[in-house]
Amino acid sequence: MSTRAATRADAARWNALRARDATADGTFYYAVRTTGVYCRPSCAARPARPENVSFYDTAAEAERAGYRPCKRCKPREPSLAERRAAVVAAACRLIDASEEPPTLEALAAQAGLSTFHLHRVFKAATGLTPMGYAAARRAELVKRELLTSKSVTAAIYGAGFASSGRFYEQAKRRLGMTPTAFRAGGDRHEIRFSIGASSLGPLLVAATQHGICAVLFGESRAALAKELAARFPRANLVRADAAFDATVAAVVRLVERPDETAKLPLDIRGTAFQERVWRALMEIAPGRTVTYAELARAVGAPTAARAVARACATNRLAVVVPCHRVVGSDGSLTGYRWGIGRKKALLAREARS
Repeated sequence: MSTRAATRADAARWNALRARDATADGTFYYAVRTTGVYCRPSCAARPARPENVSFYDTAAEAERAGYRPCKRCKPREPSLAERRAAVVAAACRLIDASEEPPTLEALAAQAGLSTFHLHRVFKAATGLTPMGYAAARRAELVKRELLTSKSVTAAIYGAGFASSGRFYEQAKRRLGMTPTAFRAGGDRHEIRFSIGASSLGPLLVAATQHGICAVLFGESRAALAKELAARFPRANLVRADAAFDATVAAVVRLVERPDETAKLPLDIRGTAFQERVWRALMEIAPGRTVTYAELARAVGAPTAARAVARACATNRLAVVVPCHRVVGSDGSLTGYRWGIGRKKALLAREARS
């Protein structure tokens, strides 16, 4: 690692250490020369003087350097975040394997927790309630069946629904259109859009009747319109009227002032995992960045940093779902669907606010 990269990494570690950031547990350890002890970042011990602290990537490295594990935070044992992630992962596996969504009571019994505690831990990790996650997984199956089955009727049974009424109720809410329209690539489905100007280039904002479904940066208006058409090749794409200008202006404000927040109706469509990642992104405060590994732990999938990166790359709601706040493990900007220059500019604006 270069000296400059190492300096950035140590600065990020100091910030995590001062905040006792539990999401940083497992990404590094710190040792205190005067006590001979090493700890995890979230340790509640009194902060040590900077000149007495050294950082290590693993517990083994700290022990090879002669330090012993802290008896308070027990860095050799799984952290609280890791234990909670394991509980959530087990609950997700049970939901995924069940033909009918298991009850909250059944999930809590498996985890050995109260229903209240499991509900709170699950939502904190995934951004969804257990029932919300189950609904997202069922919607994922609905989409797959609609695209592969010979008919909507076949898709109903393929997705495990006992009645067509329940199928249509869930499918329309999750797809933003009727199942027949979804099978036809958005045929006859109306999507309003408008292209505004921002200091970072042209910006397309598109919406269904349920909310904003796309916010895209581009180099030209023509390229943006072409990209939207490729997303829904047979949808009825309509240039929005003046009433839509307020929505476009609210999104442009997020570009110019990314430290602000805006309550906008969203039509977010993705797999259950993608939606977990996107909702976690919206929880990152302006001016703060997280690594892919930290984001993976936040959604209850600590070993899925690559899958998290792919979910960020498929995000179609620039600035609204702020994937620009995710950086590499060394603090580098890494990739960004709409260009590193835009990512750097957005983060710089947040840092100044």
